[in-house]
Amino acid sequence: MPKSVFSEEYNRFRQLLIEARKAAKLTQAELSAKLKLPQSYVSKYERGERRLDVIKFLQVAQVLEIDPLAFIEELLKYQKEI
Repeated sequence: MPKSVFSEEYNRFRQLLIEARKAAKLTQAELSAKLKLPQSYVSKYERGERRLDVIKFLQVAQVLEIDPLAFIEELLKYQKEI
């Protein structure tokens, strides 16, 4: 498995996070304020310049009010397709 942040799977992960943020009607700045992080943090993980670890992902999921397990299941479906 490739370790690049730009793998197809990671790109899908980022895209799902962007879609979830937009569905929550939050800007990057609003999300970062709720996370108590700089706006550049959100921008960088959305662009693939920074990876999210599982703890940070769970914090983002909580703020976006998404089910992390359903999110991962969606990601697994995509992985099976490729």
